[in-house]
Amino acid sequence: MSQMLIDENHILFNTHGMYYKEFPSDLRQVRFYTVFIVQRAPERFKEVNLLEQQLSEIIKNAIKHGNKCDPDKKVKVWYDFNKRAKIIVEDEGEGFQELEQWCQFNDERNKCFAEHDFENMEKYVSYRTRNSDENDGGNALFAALEYWNGGMVWNDKKNKIVVVRFFQEK
Repeated sequence: MSQMLIDENHILFNTHGMYYKEFPSDLRQVRFYTVFIVQRAPERFKEVNLLEQQLSEIIKNAIKHGNKCDPDKKVKVWYDFNKRAKIIVEDEGEGFQELEQWCQFNDERNKCFAEHDFENMEKYVSYRTRNSDENDGGNALFAALEYWNGGMVWNDKKNKIVVVRFFQEK
């Protein structure tokens, strides 16, 4: 499932049996937060640190875009690695209000790629909003959509996301 849904009541938001941790909004600590969570994952889930990289992006975005680096705001994380990676991250921000526009942008981007329309593809290299800085471009979200093969679901406010990845048995 390489898509994003907005569904406040989706079954994936069920946190029963999951670990839970809150972190302060400190960008300097993102790597620590990520390693703290990923340490519970089986080695085969870590895929040369791809799990860590993807989780790091989600936590970084929650701190930077959601909580605006306000140290008084928390990032809540639920996680488990029972047969798959399932992670829920919630910030205290206003939510990703441009999510629908990003999805439309991504659809156009994918259409250009599928049709080998590389002339128009240049319009879809990066996605920027009025809140983007020079380091933002939507590229992490493009990669996340491919990585989280079990889906990405947002709550209605779009300040909480659940992501799932299934792994091949070895």
